Amino acid sequence: QVQLVESGGALVQPGGSLTLSCAASRTTLDNYGIGWFRQVPGKEREGISCISNLDTSTYYAESVKRRFITSRDRTNNTIYLQMNSLKPEDTAVYYCATGTCWWIPDPRRYENWGQGTQVTVSS
Repeated sequence: QVQLVESGGALVQPGGSLTLSCAASRTTLDNYGIGWFRQVPGKEREGISCISNLDTSTYYAESVKRRFITSRDRTNNTIYLQMNSLKPEDTAVYYCATGTCWWIPDPRRYENWGQGTQVTVSS
């Protein structure tokens, strides 16, 4: 079983940037597509991005396209979510999980969820 750990969440001002990490111990992430998701209380978990394990393909939801960048660091066995031009509506708990990345990720098709990391965008 893959154990994922998200980190990097913080309080940031609108317009600011933040980079989240998704790491695994004892398992190489090279063999896994990784999805990024977020959730606010009372709402369904939203898939926002994923990165394929087969090539460098990435996909983004419209809500984050051109602001967020997902990348894979094979040396450090970590997936990053670089978030730019943050907005208050980006406030959520962010999760990563494993799955097949071929379009904007559907949380129902992903597994091995991390515990999440809180991102708060506020002045």
